[in-house]
Amino acid sequence: MFGIPGKQAVTMTSAAAAQIARLMAKDGHEGLRIGVKKGGCAGMEYTMEYVTQVDPHDEVVEQDGARVMIAPMAQMFLFGTEIDYKVSLLESGFHFINPNVTEACGCGESIKFEGM
Repeated sequence: MFGIPGKQAVTMTSAAAAQIARLMAKDGHEGLRIGVKKGGCAGMEYTMEYVTQVDPHDEVVEQDGARVMIAPMAQMFLFGTEIDYKVSLLESGFHFINPNVTEACGCGESIKFEGM
């Protein structure tokens, strides 16, 4: 929807693609849908959910056996984002490197976009 011909809406690091592919294989999911919703101290939060059926309005990105769907209302907020997966001694999880974010809370869970 908000794409540039020849450029994927989002990219994934090899660690993120491997983790998403593992999650897909685990229970036979079609992929992960990412989006944004109102919430958190900065105003917006990322969402992720398993997908059993691809919505025809989703932007679909496939890489190294991983499939990510971007919800229609989130496409303009997520365009250009890189998804990473990090593992540390205390936590593991997906991290979004999003050039559209203008502000984030201290814990990194909540984000703000220009004009929001």
